[in-house]
Amino acid sequence: MSEWGFYHLTRTGPAAALPVLLGRTLDKGERALVRLGSEEQLAHIDAALWDSTEPPWLPHGSARTGHATLQPIWLTCQDENPNGARYLFLLDGCAPPPGDWARLFDLFDGRDDAAVIAARSRWTAAKAAGHELTYWQQGERGWTKR
Repeated sequence: MSEWGFYHLTRTGPAAALPVLLGRTLDKGERALVRLGSEEQLAHIDAALWDSTEPPWLPHGSARTGHATLQPIWLTCQDENPNGARYLFLLDGCAPPPGDWARLFDLFDGRDDAAVIAARSRWTAAKAAGHELTYWQQGERGWTKR
């Protein structure tokens, strides 16, 4: 089973937290798929990745830009994995697309009660499915494993 990390955002939204996590993914030589709940959110995250200063460059693409196999980070709202990623980032409460994922990163907004309740439900389902679970909470200086 996959390692599934739940990332409880308490200080920033995903557009600010995601670039650092994606940078670490690329540093490990891994590809990433970012699954989003809407085209509007995809456009917002796309812009945030281009504007990122930490790390300063995150090569990525989406169906709009094409060439999925060349993209180390792929943004999508679909159940797909066209860049062959092993690391999956889930935003907006999205479910993982079918695949053999090495790691899943489930980012949720701790300032939104409905998002927290939905994350608890996903935790319960992932645990029942036999995934190795970790819980990370955003703090003043990064993430704390709980």
